[in-house]
Amino acid sequence: MAVVRIVLFLWLAALPARGEVFQFAAPAGEGRVLTIYSTLDEGLAAPLVAAFQARRPDVAVRYEDLLTGAIRDRVRAETDAGGATADFVFSSGMDLQMSLANDGYARAVRPEAAADWPDWAQWQDRAYALTFEPAVLVYHRPSFPDGPPQSRLALMQWLQGQAGQGGAVGTYDVTRSALGYLFLARDEERFGDFWTLLRAMAAAGLEVFPTSQDIIDRVADGRLKLGYNILGSYAADQARQRPDLGLVLLKDYTVVVSRVALVPRAARNPDLGEAFLGFLMSREGQEVLARKLRLPAVSLEVSDADSARQMQAALGKQLQPVEVSPGLLVYLDQAKRRRLLAKWDAALAR
Repeated sequence: MAVVRIVLFLWLAALPARGEVFQFAAPAGEGRVLTIYSTLDEGLAAPLVAAFQARRPDVAVRYEDLLTGAIRDRVRAETDAGGATADFVFSSGMDLQMSLANDGYARAVRPEAAADWPDWAQWQDRAYALTFEPAVLVYHRPSFPDGPPQSRLALMQWLQGQAGQGGAVGTYDVTRSALGYLFLARDEERFGDFWTLLRAMAAAGLEVFPTSQDIIDRVADGRLKLGYNILGSYAADQARQRPDLGLVLLKDYTVVVSRVALVPRAARNPDLGEAFLGFLMSREGQEVLARKLRLPAVSLEVSDADSARQMQAALGKQLQPVEVSPGLLVYLDQAKRRRLLAKWDAALAR
């Protein structure tokens, strides 16, 4: 065991710099500590923590803002070393979260709201989707006086008229963005002409970026006319404040991703992790996600302009959520990844 702990220490020391650590004191004074690993930045996490602490003023919170891969790797390493890890994990890396649950690093917990949770959004009481976030087409409104393309076929037709002009479209750099890679893989599965579409983007001067914000900024000020497969939760919030930024959910299909939560098997305080999960799945927690964080809620009880309920009512089968299931693990297969990235490189080279 001593050798394992030394290896863990050396492994952690070799990691790139971690995200920031934030401490939220217990309102009632010194109390038990809930440790959270999450990909939400502190500004988004603070309202969730505050709402939870209003219910549980006896609980202090240690919050670590980490990248998706770092969360998966730390939970595995800390558990394998025989120590304690976070009490609650919340990440946009759906496939990485599912790998933890499937490989035995998550404990079975069943909050009260789980009985009414959609089947696609939970797996064996070990992993729960808490948000409902579509991939959208963002566009520069002044560049589309008659409106933007409404489907991928219409997008291809528009791109053909932009060939050689440059500055037409941006999307994720799938070699650097796990979310971008997930969208790429889903597109290949669902759209038979996807590689033709990507080649048309390349001919129109496709630019790739690691984050949603990079693309949204460039579309909002007109440096790009379109952004493809952009996380709608970020785009919708900014479209309210930036009048030249619009967004549309493509009518042929819209992939929906989620942030997935679990309570690690080696949690120091698993009861606190389960309590926080239960809060986020409650009506109150889902309303905080939807209204304060602008992250559409999974719960059908939450009626909000940005909620999954209203999107589903308006768009029906157009919305295709990524299920929380072992099927996500195919996106971690390295042979599949190499094949997809080779096709990506070939399409962009034209």
